[in-house]
Amino acid sequence: MALHSFRAKRVFIVFIFLMVVQAIVAALLVGVILMQKSEGGGLGTGGSPTGFMSARGAADFMSRTTSILATIFVVLSIVLAALATSAGGGRTIDTSLKRDVAPVQAPVDPLAPAAGQAAPQPAPQAT
Repeated sequence: MALHSFRAKRVFIVFIFLMVVQAIVAALLVGVILMQKSEGGGLGTGGSPTGFMSARGAADFMSRTTSILATIFVVLSIVLAALATSAGGGRTIDTSLKRDVAPVQAPVDPLAPAAGQAAPQPAPQAT
C-alpha cells in the first residue's frame, strides 16, 4: 500500500511539473506567434537589412522557433494525457448523488374527457 502511495505521489509531482512546462511553452508559443511579421502588419519589429537578424533571417528564425514550440506543445499534451489516464482514480461510478425518483406517469391528454364524464358529441356537419 505504501509503495502505491509513493508511486502515485511521484506521478502527481511529474504531472504538475509537466503542466507548468506546458503553460510556459504555451506562453512562449503565443509570444513568438505575435512577434512574427504577418501580411497585415503584425507585431513584428524590423531589424538591420543584413546579417542574422535581417528581415529574412528573423522570419526563418521565428518560423523555426514556432515549429519547435508547437511540436513540444503537442508532445507534452500527449504525455500529460497518458499520465492522466494512467494515474486516474478508481474506475467505479459515483453513486453518492443517486436519488430515488418516482416513476414517470404518462402525459395527460388535455383534449381527453375527464374521468367519469362522457365524451362530447362531434358537431353536426352542414350539407
